[in-house]
Amino acid sequence: MEDKKEILTEELDIQDFLKKPEYSIDLGYIKGQESSKRALEISAAGGHHLLMMGPPGAGKTILAKAIPSILPPLSFEESLEITKIYSLAGFLSRENPLINQRPFRSPHHTSSEVALIGGGNPPRPGEITLAHRGVLFLDEFPEFHRDVLESLRQPIEEGRITILRSKHFLSLPARFTLVAASNPCPCGYSGDPERKCNCTNSQIQKYRRKLSGPLMDRIDLFIAVPAVTYEKLVAQEEGDYTSKIRQRVKVAREIQKKRFSSAKANSEMEIPEIKKYCQVDLASEDLLRKYVDSGKLSARGYHRVLKVARTIADLDNSEKISFKHLSEALTYRIRED
Repeated sequence: MEDKKEILTEELDIQDFLKKPEYSIDLGYIKGQESSKRALEISAAGGHHLLMMGPPGAGKTILAKAIPSILPPLSFEESLEITKIYSLAGFLSRENPLINQRPFRSPHHTSSEVALIGGGNPPRPGEITLAHRGVLFLDEFPEFHRDVLESLRQPIEEGRITILRSKHFLSLPARFTLVAASNPCPCGYSGDPERKCNCTNSQIQKYRRKLSGPLMDRIDLFIAVPAVTYEKLVAQEEGDYTSKIRQRVKVAREIQKKRFSSAKANSEMEIPEIKKYCQVDLASEDLLRKYVDSGKLSARGYHRVLKVARTIADLDNSEKISFKHLSEALTYRIRED
């Protein structure tokens, strides 16, 4: 009879596997752009998709790269979920076996549909899955191939991507926050008061048509990022600016966690939840009616405005959505073409 050997249990402290989050860009480093920073705060607090449009050098890319500095911390369950994805993709390292920071993925605009969505033989996770519970940043948004952009529509709505091949079937999570940046035209200076735009009207329209109506309808926040003035560039920094925003975002996410009894964000609400948690007053109803009846808001846009208003109310620690909250949500939704 063989001798039995007792295998002793080993206790591990989860903190041994966690690294303190490191941010390459802090939101407080960015001078000016107060309205853009406010939109980033709302996006981070509710997981809302965001499109920034402005001339070259205005700060769109650096604003996007600063988002991780204000994102709420991952729960342990979310951390395990993301770690499984990166393990499947072969991206885990011995030095960092447990991911505890929200992903920030920034694929180049020449990326293929397979690279972005996933697939191949055998199928592998794409950028939208690697960005799960984090941010997918698409710079030079209109420069992506039209088919690549259109393939984002389903995962944006469903939070998952299903890959079907002759011998493979794969369903992967893709609950990401899309942050995109675009110039207003090919040269970048359409509407700029200081620099002349060299594009023709047909060139500008062709450039903007790359972003289809159905895709744009799935974005919650549209903001213009103007060039920064000299006075803003040399202004004194506010010492704890980022930490204040990060704390407001964290509190707003905690409110949502209690509301949904899960890690679900406001952007993920379905219509029954919108009806339950996004009640508005009579003045707000009248304002929404004007925008819907005039054609400025689609049915999808109407629901997205309500979800953004709910997030703004959460940032105010307000149980009810006020006229002020709804009005601000509308300012981010209506685009000036």
